[in-house]
Amino acid sequence: MTKTECLRILSTLIDESRLEHSVNVSECARDLALRFGTDAEKAELTGLIHDCAKCLAYDKMLELCKQYNLDVDDISKTSRALLHAPLGACLARDLFGIDDAEILSAIACHTTGKKGMTLLDKVVCLADYIEPLRSFAGVEEIRRLAFTDIDQALLKALETSIVHVINSGFLLHPATVEARNELLSLKRNKR
Repeated sequence: MTKTECLRILSTLIDESRLEHSVNVSECARDLALRFGTDAEKAELTGLIHDCAKCLAYDKMLELCKQYNLDVDDISKTSRALLHAPLGACLARDLFGIDDAEILSAIACHTTGKKGMTLLDKVVCLADYIEPLRSFAGVEEIRRLAFTDIDQALLKALETSIVHVINSGFLLHPATVEARNELLSLKRNKR
């Protein structure tokens, strides 16, 4: 599927600001992939469609999760922000014809991260954090790290997210904690 076809389908699923975000993530993911030696075309495509389920209403998300027999944990069910990623992987397969397991994995874990992330998983997750429209305390430091040490940048991004989730009073997804702990262990083992 061409980028133009993807954009056409995306424009029926997400609003204009989310589309702009997705294009930015796509470009950032491509740049990170080129820097760290993974497939830039895959990264660009994944970044483009990573949020394809983001603008769906909560009830519609739950309905689609049932249709796809998606095993959604109780914490994810509390949040559209958490539901959209695994559901997006299902929509990517059905609406965009994507059957590449690596792309589907990167879409499914781009919000929470997970233990055992592939380089593509890391690239898309990090690109989502640092794209130019993102503005939060610490984003500039993460952007500086992103092109020199992807693991350290992702660790900082996950820790920033964890603090935000805790301060907001939301439930913290265990996949985020697992991803953070694994990256921290890797950092300690490098010393």
